Amino acid sequence: MSSNVNQDFNTAAPAKIRTLIVDDQLMAREVLRRMLIREPDIEIIGMPGTGSEAVQTIHNLAPDLVFLDVRMPDLDGFGVLAQLASEPMPLIIFVTANDDFALRAFDVHALDYLVKPCTLERLQQALRRARVQLRRNQTGEVQRRLTALLHDLKSQPKLADRLPVKSEGRIIFLGLSEIDWVEAADNYVKVHVGKQTHMLRQTMAVLETKLPGDRFLRISRSTIVNMEQIKELQPMFHGDYVVVLRNGERLPLTRNYRDALKRLGLT
Repeated sequence: MSSNVNQDFNTAAPAKIRTLIVDDQLMAREVLRRMLIREPDIEIIGMPGTGSEAVQTIHNLAPDLVFLDVRMPDLDGFGVLAQLASEPMPLIIFVTANDDFALRAFDVHALDYLVKPCTLERLQQALRRARVQLRRNQTGEVQRRLTALLHDLKSQPKLADRLPVKSEGRIIFLGLSEIDWVEAADNYVKVHVGKQTHMLRQTMAVLETKLPGDRFLRISRSTIVNMEQIKELQPMFHGDYVVVLRNGERLPLTRNYRDALKRLGLT
């Protein structure tokens, strides 16, 4: 009888790691979800799309592990941490664009992160580390590192989430989430926001450095799109695609920019 009990105990399935995916981009959440569902010990219990929703979900569900996007429009990843600072935190794996400041900060405090677009190999590496920390119950040590990170961030300026544009003698601040797409026009760029177009005296290359790489994607020499506005891709000839936006706009994705497909979770 006891041997059967021991056998059942030894073959019991490992405890699930209750996991949240937090990102303001639906496509980014879905790409990460598709990779995580391959892991038998990961249980995805929620995918909040805003920082505020993340705080509430963490309060209510007490996950073991959170994949936390750094740049979100309402409350960024660091803001989420600040609101959780007074209570036990889950294990955090940050998800970020290639932001030099953020990467340096995570390295200094020995915190794990993924750089978009995330590869399956890098995700699995982060998961291996997370499993070890959870198994050794090292979340208290991680919380100390997160608290130290927040302390260091207080002296840093907040990442800009708006684009200033001159228009008829005024300066209009466009929320990045409002921008549908951008096109080159000689030494200017045209910023398309709904049915409005704003001219900005700036080159495409300069503007690209100001737009967060985890939210905007260059699909041709003359076009940058807001990834959240992409509705579908239509394959054309010789490796080209047509990118269809939610507003019906059709834009070419040229073969020289086919690496953009990986950013969209395609191979």
